[in-house]
Amino acid sequence: MSEPPPDPPRLRAMLAYLDRQIAENDTVGRYLRLQHEAVRKALTRAERPAPPPRRPSRSVKGLPAFRPALVRTGFVVQQKRTPTGPEPALVHLADCSMIEGTPHPVRAGEARAALTEPTIEPCAFCRPDTELGMDLA
Repeated sequence: MSEPPPDPPRLRAMLAYLDRQIAENDTVGRYLRLQHEAVRKALTRAERPAPPPRRPSRSVKGLPAFRPALVRTGFVVQQKRTPTGPEPALVHLADCSMIEGTPHPVRAGEARAALTEPTIEPCAFCRPDTELGMDLA
């Protein structure tokens, strides 16, 4: 570096310029360190072995596949409404292909109690009453 000028105004200007450069380079240095860390973390994630594939859940007709609770309960109640009024509700096995609309999941005891009501019938296709040991047909 050559000898700095002897006058204070130019020396102050040079100091101000150098302070700005140091501050800007410090900011750039911090940014580059953050980017370096983010890339290192991404590389670590990319080098991990992939998790085993998940088994798809069974889909119940009329319901999205993300409702596995229905399959575990085993029974659903389907209510039907028509312009002339409600029809008798139906109890189905959860995987019955005859379910329409939005069914409500129920436990076996609740399905058994529902089938004793006069306004609720078992599905003639999947026969939940037989599954429950009631055989109402």
